Amino acid sequence: MHTPQPYQAGKLGFLQPYLVESEIFVLPSSAQVPIQKYFLEFKEWEGLPIPNTYNGKAVIDWNGEPVFAELAVLRLFQSHGWSGVWVDSYRRKYRVGLPDVAEPIDLPPTQAGLINSIREKTGRFGGCWDVVVWKDDATLFLELKRQKKDNVQSTQVEWLSVALASGLTADNFFLLEWIISDKI
Repeated sequence: MHTPQPYQAGKLGFLQPYLVESEIFVLPSSAQVPIQKYFLEFKEWEGLPIPNTYNGKAVIDWNGEPVFAELAVLRLFQSHGWSGVWVDSYRRKYRVGLPDVAEPIDLPPTQAGLINSIREKTGRFGGCWDVVVWKDDATLFLELKRQKKDNVQSTQVEWLSVALASGLTADNFFLLEWIISDKI
């Protein structure tokens, strides 16, 4: 299996204005791994309601497009030349748009092989981080957490642990905390 090369945070210049302290993840082995964290503010969607909010997910206004936070982050990376997907673990799909608006897609072979190899080792579909993006030889896993409403789950820590044991590094992972702000 080809192991994607880490993509140093310094090469993600478009994220630098949102950089905050790293968050320490304690793995099942008790090892502590710092994961770089960013803080994003989004504007709430004020247009027509979308057909499916996935049981009440927040709807974000991304340049006039209604999206979930995962898709807003995907759009941010896409605007800087990255490809990627929202990993919809609930429905076991890979998405580039809202459900009922855009059809799920298949992953390219490299990313599919990487994710499937980690899933085989964890024994479950869930746990993969929310957004996977890739550019050149780099593949990044992004976990989104809404401030004061979400927490990292044990399955996500397990997924990180297995991914690190499989050859990825902490530089392949980023935590993005977010809020809806009326200041935007």
